[in-house]
Amino acid sequence: MSGIKQKILFVNSEIYPYLPESDIASVGRYLPQGIQERKREIRSFMPRFGCINERKNQLHEVIRLSGMNIIIEDVDRPLIIKVASISSARIQVYFIDNEDYFRRKQTFCDASGKFFEDNDERAIFFARGVLETVKKLRWAPDIIHCQGWISHLVPAYLKKSYKDDPIFSSSKVVLSLYDDTPTAPFHPNFAEKARFGGLGSDALPFLSDPTGINLAKSAVQYADGVILGAEHVEPEIVEYCKSLGLPILTFSRKSLEDGSYIDGYCSFYDEL
Repeated sequence: MSGIKQKILFVNSEIYPYLPESDIASVGRYLPQGIQERKREIRSFMPRFGCINERKNQLHEVIRLSGMNIIIEDVDRPLIIKVASISSARIQVYFIDNEDYFRRKQTFCDASGKFFEDNDERAIFFARGVLETVKKLRWAPDIIHCQGWISHLVPAYLKKSYKDDPIFSSSKVVLSLYDDTPTAPFHPNFAEKARFGGLGSDALPFLSDPTGINLAKSAVQYADGVILGAEHVEPEIVEYCKSLGLPILTFSRKSLEDGSYIDGYCSFYDEL
């Protein structure tokens, strides 16, 4: 039993039914349920986007977890934690919230399709918000599974800023790559803004050119294993994964459709 990874933390950009059904949102919904049904503990996080109806989905604030501030570029941003239950799956979802970053009605682009200028800060806030909340929960994950580009700073923070924290001392990072790589550039000072604790801008060399592909490479750089969650992941990112010799679980449309991917992911976790 010692090789079985029992505690799995999911850091998701999308979860159905809070956002429309898609490959990434469906995996965000059904994978944690499947893992829990296999007698493992899970925690699942996503951003509290403004398009999520709080009343319909019965979100409520967790006062004991809220109240922290996250500083980005010398500005204190209040971290609010909300939670909702997917009763049919018997799982809870934690939501990272902040009025400045996550109350707008769109997810990553405005109504005209323009990439939000502060998406870099939103990714920073989300990644640090998740890790600080897990610390406050005093729940030590064996695996941290990141899905979606807004989670892509989690591996770097984990391996640099939180490397000496006992909560995360045994955590391995699994990175699922999808076809959601942003094509618009991030703010030029992304790497500088992301500095925190042991993570300096020099630890994010790819972000000297802050593109979606280079953000993904920054995640791969600190990952312990990679899952290809879509058929058309950017080839440059896949080649970088291969160049590092990382364990890679290849994409299978059939396994997504019949649900067998859940056992495949479990085995992948245990091999790391």
